[in-house]
Amino acid sequence: GKGVKVSSILEEGYKEERRGAGLIYGGLFNSTSGFNELNQFIAGLKITKDLNPIYGTIQKLFARDTDLVTFMEDKCFKILANKDALFNADGNTNVTSNNNVLGQTVPYVGAFGISKNPESFASFGFRSYFVDKARGAVMRLSRDGLTKISSNGMSDYFIDNLKLNTTGNIIGSYDSDAGSYNLAINVPIAADTESVAFKEKVNGWSSTMSYAPEAGISLNNEYYSFKDGEMWEHSNETRSNFYGAQFNSTVTPIINDAPTSVKNF
Repeated sequence: GKGVKVSSILEEGYKEERRGAGLIYGGLFNSTSGFNELNQFIAGLKITKDLNPIYGTIQKLFARDTDLVTFMEDKCFKILANKDALFNADGNTNVTSNNNVLGQTVPYVGAFGISKNPESFASFGFRSYFVDKARGAVMRLSRDGLTKISSNGMSDYFIDNLKLNTTGNIIGSYDSDAGSYNLAINVPIAADTESVAFKEKVNGWSSTMSYAPEAGISLNNEYYSFKDGEMWEHSNETRSNFYGAQFNSTVTPIINDAPTSVKNF
């Protein structure tokens, strides 16, 4: 009465597959109503998003406003959430809403990615910073797109040091109190490893630090770093003392860099 029931087996074995250039998402979660479908993956629904594997694997996902910024090894993308981009004949785009959780994939201009160093990522406000080790570049992602900030007087420094970095991580953090993106290369390989700081106010690399943290974060305008599993606060009256070691701070002014310009010190 129920008709013929057909069943068979797969020709190939059932096994795990790693999709480094693809995304998959589960159901909704609402803590207020107690609704939880995070562990629900229905293959009949459109729950996947595949990117071009020619750019390597996805290393970092960052939710910015209503978009999902995706950092691959060799490229950066913006995936629209709950909306799509419709392209006009003149190349301009109009954004329209749809039912897809992940919509259109919009690439950022520039052949830069985050290589395999997602630990170099740091963000503050609408700006994000990261390192592309394969290209010897430090990048900033802002409203105007990608900018190579390592070109501001530090190109040779990063090309040489990133090339020599073979064992350590590349730790990036943002100090909201000082307004600087702090970057420590070759961590941990040597006791005298230096960190460098980029400041938006001067649009350049303003300082070198004699300490290399394992991680760093800003909270309520206070900068904290981590070393050997301990958390250290940097906003205090103790000067030039990092992780129990005393250093000497110096200032090197440029006296006659441009003889025709008037200088104030």
